[in-house]
Amino acid sequence: MLFNLDKCKIMYLGFNNPNADYFVNNVQLQRVNEERDLGEIMSTDLKWKKQCIAAVKKANRVLGIIKRNFIDKSKETMLALYKSMVRPHLEYCIPIWSPYLIKDITLIEGKGFRDVLQS
Repeated sequence: MLFNLDKCKIMYLGFNNPNADYFVNNVQLQRVNEERDLGEIMSTDLKWKKQCIAAVKKANRVLGIIKRNFIDKSKETMLALYKSMVRPHLEYCIPIWSPYLIKDITLIEGKGFRDVLQS
């Protein structure tokens, strides 16, 4: 198997890291502050902020699709659509079951679903 240097990147973690440059075949590897892998956004500060924002944006897009395309907006229908189409985006690779920062909690528990039910 060939080693793809374009896809190889370096992310430095920790405070006392010397941030050394790495070379493979005389090609310097790219430095990054965040990287997306398997749907999860990993950052150098090891915080979930960008992952939470991305998940909420995706869930809000799906809520918009539901709001525009479904005529029956009864509570039972909207709840079933929410559980099957929106909630998985909020639960994948995210600490939604136990967020510890207030700003992440308010972001995840936003008003999106309440707006769809009311319209």
